[in-house]
Amino acid sequence: MKKKKVLSILLCALIFVLITVCFSVTAFAAGDVASAIESTWKAAQSQIKTVVNNVVFPVVDMILAILFFVKVGTSYFEYRKHGQFEFAAPAILFACLIFTLTAPLYIWSIL
Repeated sequence: MKKKKVLSILLCALIFVLITVCFSVTAFAAGDVASAIESTWKAAQSQIKTVVNNVVFPVVDMILAILFFVKVGTSYFEYRKHGQFEFAAPAILFACLIFTLTAPLYIWSIL
């Protein structure tokens, strides 16, 4: 019975591999891909910067701020219950919040 089960699993695996090989297509790049990517980045750079600075960073900042204050509140209630304040999670969230608040000042010079 076990031998039949093992053989059926091997047969299923073999069929899966064969189907994968049959339907796989190898893709090769034609031409200079790096220059195409660089020209696309140069064309859309100002739009991407505007969207990231005005939408993405504020959304991430808001999420981190909410998480930070929630974690500080839960840490305070745990302190009242157990008498020990946990600093690690609020400190990490605060550091991430400071990083994302200041990121628009330097992130574009890095990229």
